[in-house]
Amino acid sequence: MANGVSKIYSDIAELLKTARSKACVTVNSIMVKTYWKIGQRIVEEEQDGALRAEYGTKLIENLSKYLTDTFGKGFSEANLKNMRQFYITYPEFDRHCLANLSWSNIARILRIDNPDERNYYLVEASSQNWSYRQLERNIKSGYYHRLLSTQEGINNTEKCLPAVINTKEFIKDPYVLEFLDLPENIEGKESTLESALITNLQTFLLELGKGFSFVARQFRISTETEHFYADLVFYNYILKCFVVIDLKTTKLSHADIGQMDMYVRMFDNLKRGMDDNPTIGIILCTDKSETMVKYSVLKESQQIFASKYKTVLPTEEELADMITKENIKLLTEEN
Repeated sequence: MANGVSKIYSDIAELLKTARSKACVTVNSIMVKTYWKIGQRIVEEEQDGALRAEYGTKLIENLSKYLTDTFGKGFSEANLKNMRQFYITYPEFDRHCLANLSWSNIARILRIDNPDERNYYLVEASSQNWSYRQLERNIKSGYYHRLLSTQEGINNTEKCLPAVINTKEFIKDPYVLEFLDLPENIEGKESTLESALITNLQTFLLELGKGFSFVARQFRISTETEHFYADLVFYNYILKCFVVIDLKTTKLSHADIGQMDMYVRMFDNLKRGMDDNPTIGIILCTDKSETMVKYSVLKESQQIFASKYKTVLPTEEELADMITKENIKLLTEEN
């Protein structure tokens, strides 16, 4: 009898938790659509004014006072301006992945000037269910620009469904590992780096991106005569393949590339399942020579990649440098 009572308690508690969770999602969706409609109404009213600039300022100021007196917090002039910008930026609400996002996430995304970058974060934050903290961290670490550095461009950012799967869309350069709280120079301390990544595995998975699940550290793979140990092994359920990561605390060398090439071939031969795609190998290093990349298997390979990593967040100057390199790359491709 006691077990029966305990079971009904837990069942009803679970029903209430599910209902409250769904209610929160529904309320959030309604409020986001309402804020969009408020922005729409403000824009329409401003467009009817004879002196738009002066009239608009007065409207926001007076409306803020009225709504704050009537409904309380949440209707500051800054927030009303965000609602107006929300409608201006996305005049067709249903075309975008807006209802799934919190208002705080939307307000943060609206501060991004580049429309492609803005739409990328809109789709990813919605599909990956990023919290505000995750979104802010990814924007500050140049998540979008780091992805662009490994591919020709990010397409289909207007859609909520994923684009045709391209391996390079899952590789960043550099990876930012500021959450490890390690110094910039850890040369010769691969084991320290590996242990720190395992300790912060959940955050590392978020930095790796979509679809990664952890398999093992120091994964043993054996031939008839020898044993080899891969630093970190993951499986990506979107790409449907193993991802082998080799950690280096020095500049990329030919030996590192050769070792990863061997790991990838061994995984494809000994571990890859019948329905799996070819194994991907990522060498994480502190630096790399573009000449070495150009004249090695890395140049054309769809399976082996070398990416730098940083143990501190990039500065504004470094982010600006990434953007400049992207623009030069795009201009070169167009010409």
